[in-house]
Amino acid sequence: MNVKAPQGASTFIRFDPRFLHPILMSSSEASVSKPAPSLSSPRLLHSLRDENQSILSLMADDRHIFVGGQCQDISVWDKQSYTLRTSLRGHTGSILALELAEHKQWLFSASGDSTVRIWSTETFDAIHVLHPYLETGAGDLFSLAWNPVLRTVYVGCQNTSIQWFNFSRSPQEQFCSGTSTPTRKVHKFFDSYPQYTHKPADLLANNLSGCYSPPLDKNVIQIPALNVLDSAHFGYIYCMTVMPSRRTGSDDTALQLDTTYHLLTGSGDETVKIWTCTSTGPVLKHTFECNHGAVLSLAVMGDTIFAGCQDGYVQVFDFETRTLVRTIIVQENIDVLSLSMLHSELYTGSANGQIQQWSPTFNCIASWSAHEGSVLSSIVTHSFQANTIVLVSGANDGFVKIWDIDSPSKATSAPLSENRLPEAEDDSHDIMTYALSIFVSIPSVSSDPLHLEDCRQAAIWLKKCLHQLGAGSILLPTSEHGSPLVLATFHGTQGKHPKPRILFYGHYDVISAPRDGWDSDPFTVTGRNGYLYGRGVTDNKGPIMAVACAAAELLRKRALGVDLVFLIEGEEETGSAGFMSAVSAHKSQIGDIDAILLSNSTWITEYPPCITYGLRGVVHATVGISSGVPDQHSGIEGGARAEPMFDMIRLLATLTDSQRKVSIPDFYDRVRPQTEDEKQLYELLSSVTHSPASVLSSRWREPSLTVHNVSVSGPGNPTVIPGMVTTKLSLRIVPDQDLDTISRALVSHLNASFDAFGSPNKLSITIDHTADWWLGDLDDPWFKALESAVREEWSVEPLRIREGGSIPSVPCLEKMFGCRALHLPLGQSSDRAHLPNERISLANLQRGKAVLERFLTKVADGCRPPLSTSHNDDDHVDAGS
Repeated sequence: MNVKAPQGASTFIRFDPRFLHPILMSSSEASVSKPAPSLSSPRLLHSLRDENQSILSLMADDRHIFVGGQCQDISVWDKQSYTLRTSLRGHTGSILALELAEHKQWLFSASGDSTVRIWSTETFDAIHVLHPYLETGAGDLFSLAWNPVLRTVYVGCQNTSIQWFNFSRSPQEQFCSGTSTPTRKVHKFFDSYPQYTHKPADLLANNLSGCYSPPLDKNVIQIPALNVLDSAHFGYIYCMTVMPSRRTGSDDTALQLDTTYHLLTGSGDETVKIWTCTSTGPVLKHTFECNHGAVLSLAVMGDTIFAGCQDGYVQVFDFETRTLVRTIIVQENIDVLSLSMLHSELYTGSANGQIQQWSPTFNCIASWSAHEGSVLSSIVTHSFQANTIVLVSGANDGFVKIWDIDSPSKATSAPLSENRLPEAEDDSHDIMTYALSIFVSIPSVSSDPLHLEDCRQAAIWLKKCLHQLGAGSILLPTSEHGSPLVLATFHGTQGKHPKPRILFYGHYDVISAPRDGWDSDPFTVTGRNGYLYGRGVTDNKGPIMAVACAAAELLRKRALGVDLVFLIEGEEETGSAGFMSAVSAHKSQIGDIDAILLSNSTWITEYPPCITYGLRGVVHATVGISSGVPDQHSGIEGGARAEPMFDMIRLLATLTDSQRKVSIPDFYDRVRPQTEDEKQLYELLSSVTHSPASVLSSRWREPSLTVHNVSVSGPGNPTVIPGMVTTKLSLRIVPDQDLDTISRALVSHLNASFDAFGSPNKLSITIDHTADWWLGDLDDPWFKALESAVREEWSVEPLRIREGGSIPSVPCLEKMFGCRALHLPLGQSSDRAHLPNERISLANLQRGKAVLERFLTKVADGCRPPLSTSHNDDDHVDAGS
């Protein structure tokens, strides 16, 4: 349709979606872009920080994302774990285009070094190097397209030619048959043919003689002169794609695919050309004039062609009628560098980092700032499990980002209580990460009274989440102002024998997260290079979600053969006050338990995986010394009184000897001696961690004393004698030390030592908190089943480790339910729990879930071992047993 504009006005055509006719607009009216709608963006699933400075090209198959950029290598990222699998090396120029031949399992890469390389997507080996005709003159190879019917790859070149190679025909056939190169017509921007300084000798000889002689390297392929379409455009060929022809079925209703493909090319000459693909090369069928700058990107959906232009427009053409359907104004004068399609919706990527989503009626329905640089490439692909569709975008900020365009995030737009998990048919990995993102967004900091309500909301959300996953769930009260417990049970299928009942213990509260030191919002899960960052992702919200999704997956498959009871508290980070009394009060609701499982720590290194079988206990105490008088000036009273600070220094000095051993009488009497098997285990761990075995032993199986701080009354400046000095200290205890005995011995020693000073000052001692030690049984069938599950999933023998910290609830739960506890850490040593940039590996989370599925299946199939636990020599078995 031609529309005449008033003379002297620069005009364009814009179609109003409410009408079927064009609206004429002047350039002054068009200069103000329509503001983007205020809609929430898709959920960012992950960010990959690629070694490429600029992401110039993207491609994906079922398992991998391929990234090409400035650094000359192609990065291969694993779709499941979002970790770097390998790099494909060989090019000496930027990777400008990538294309996939899925049925052949080939990846094509085109480069600024004027070669196309072909790689196996199975082995990642280089298969062929494809040299264009007139290698030194083809210039940068900007674009690629693969025709699966003709098995032909097309190359768009800087010298304006289209070149191709047919892999179903021999090189000799392609060199010695076919049509001649078409004559180039003169264009106003080009007044002569491209000039070349020289030709490779072998190519020159082959093409002058008109026959084929194979190159010396059989892996090197040379495009013959007959496979070149010179001056296909009058500008660089920036983009190309193929589209299948369609013909009407015999019933005149159903559209069926024909075997014919068309090649679409977009160029700096502001045109899109349609070529019919034949066995002898492309034949021009039609040219669309875009008139909005260079055509930088192309996309096809059915018979509709989308052309992204340099001036910020997308031209929409109908293939069958050869007409302009619509001009979409994306953002004026901002290059549209990438286009991607999902169903009938278009995604545009622009030079200002924006991505916009357009409806089938060409309305902008979402817009978001995706990158801090130009969006240079994008693709739509399936997730690893192939039932979720994602948009992958790459930019010159060096990031590849994966967006969930199947299910836009509800976390930012719906009240917390209304957040729902994806439907059951969605993959459990996606459910796990989505649920974790909501869970982490609740700042359930138990140490801060201002977050008390957040802790309650976290409990409410977790109860609903576990219910959605298939468990029956309730909240149990603790103390008057305490955070509730979440009690939920996944009921397994009843078989011939009584079902084992396993209690999973965890905590939904987290440590505080001041923003200093964080690279992202601590309460927003952020994916970077295979890791999920956020407060609580490793301690302990991530593991809770992994266990819950493992149970839900088995339940969905009707394969859960145990009852899995979740008991999740909200005050673990503050000492679990009221936890055991609440468990005792509601023990009948919890029911009988055969084994206890927790996942509340990390591996000793980054790899291999570990199983924790021991924890130290702890006694926390506060010691105060007071003069009974207010703070005084040291210049007036200094030397005249016995100062509490001196007494405190002398008193603390009595707690250790010159070898740093604890001086409390009888302190070491019941420490279990190290066995020969334990020594060998520590030597093995020493070789893995590169830490001396003696250091590991000191951290894990030997008791210790720590003075945490000394505080004073008054302002604390150097002219004041404080009237009160207070210190916080702790004792770490190990098997077989008795918690109450050690607590009494500490108090007795401090009192006796202070009395010996003859000081007029007053001593006060309080035991603030205690937790018993815990030691698992390495010969226990439950432990063997867990170890076997880890071994099978990771294909490596897991390390058996202990830890120097304490988890108060574990030994208490063992005593209350009369069964053993198992501790499966999911995180790595670099997870930074309690620190800024806390993280967990996505692969660890996913494979940890798989380990738990294996474990639950094993214990359901095996025997139910009746065990009881108490702290005595007969019950606890050490590493050497």
